[in-house]
Amino acid sequence: MEAYLFFNGNCEEALEFYKRCLGGEITTLMRYEGTPMDNGQLPPGWKQKVMHSTFESEGARFMASDGMPGQPAPSYGGFAMSVFVPGDAANARKAFEALSEGGKVTMPFEPPFWGGHFGMLTDRFGIPWMVSSEH
Repeated sequence: MEAYLFFNGNCEEALEFYKRCLGGEITTLMRYEGTPMDNGQLPPGWKQKVMHSTFESEGARFMASDGMPGQPAPSYGGFAMSVFVPGDAANARKAFEALSEGGKVTMPFEPPFWGGHFGMLTDRFGIPWMVSSEH
């Protein structure tokens, strides 16, 4: 099972942000241009929006796209993206701090009672995240 995130026209910006925060790469990126949906009905500037993408890094893999033109902006609740950063807590803290830039920390990145390190945040795109490490 993999998460699929929808964005309101800023998917590529979000993917570049996640690439910077988590390392990894955008392994698939398809645009609306040249697809059957590119039939004169797309709004101006929408041809270069992301129709489908896949992002992969150590500890994270998900798919994402810009929602269909004219659809309501996505809202996220009742779930969180969870990323486990192997190794020491310093790498996980670095990812946590990067993801929280421009967002809101809801639980600081600290050692929880069950061990390791853990923190929660909502990033600047409105996506909730849980970041953890084993040490």
